[in-house]
Amino acid sequence: MTDTAHVFDATAARFEEEVIRKSLEVPVLVDFWATWCAPCKTLGPILEKLAAEYHGAFVVAKVDVDQEQELAAAFQIRSVPTMVLFKDGQMLGAIPGALPEGQLREMLAQVGVEPAEAPAEEALPEAAAPVDPHEEVMRLRKAIEAAPDKDELKLDLALALLQTGAAVEAEQLLDKLPANLATDDRTIKARARLGFAALLHDAPAVETLEAAIATDPGDLRARHLLGVRRLVGGDAEAGLAQFIEMLRRDRAYGDGLARKSLIDAFRVVEDDDLVGRVRRQMSALLLV
Repeated sequence: MTDTAHVFDATAARFEEEVIRKSLEVPVLVDFWATWCAPCKTLGPILEKLAAEYHGAFVVAKVDVDQEQELAAAFQIRSVPTMVLFKDGQMLGAIPGALPEGQLREMLAQVGVEPAEAPAEEALPEAAAPVDPHEEVMRLRKAIEAAPDKDELKLDLALALLQTGAAVEAEQLLDKLPANLATDDRTIKARARLGFAALLHDAPAVETLEAAIATDPGDLRARHLLGVRRLVGGDAEAGLAQFIEMLRRDRAYGDGLARKSLIDAFRVVEDDDLVGRVRRQMSALLLV
């Protein structure tokens, strides 16, 4: 049994009550899986992690297709893993395959699922003082010398190097990571940071971009580069504001550049409240 606060095993006998009726209160993500399925073993822990992190904003119902053949047949499950999402008593769709964590977060956001606040008893302690990235780079280099086969340390080093601006070395480390770490959520975020940094090669200075926008508020190229500069420079809110303004003015510009930039930025920005607020602004503009 896998039952926890937000993850449970679903059966045909109780599917109506535990999934369909439950989805009237909170979205239910049904995970059709099997014990012999290797990708299922990757997806399952990610779903359990997200369910815990979202504090009940959605729940996961796990269905073993070998044990629950009736349910698998009813939903025409042809391969595992397959996820089926229920909300407001309705099935929204089926998603085959094991999606990485970043895409799962995006999928949940698209149907309005955002992390809920932790109950008081689950509140996290105050965060420790931020670590100096240069000191962290030195520490990790020594740790890798002592344990050169630990690829997790190399990912940690790449992330620390990005904080110091050493993008070239960071990218080289990321390129050499094994497959299991190449799809890690932290690696995806690091790739997004590198993508933004690359856009600034030979880009005009902030003052030049601001002057261009003041002269022509519809200069979306200048807005995009200013947004990237603000984001890379640490002012996430100002950067996202430029991308939102691009979307408001012309969502088709640059083959949907504003939307793409926002989605990449959501992978980079650590402020969940800010990301949630801007996601809702983006959704409202896209639905107009």
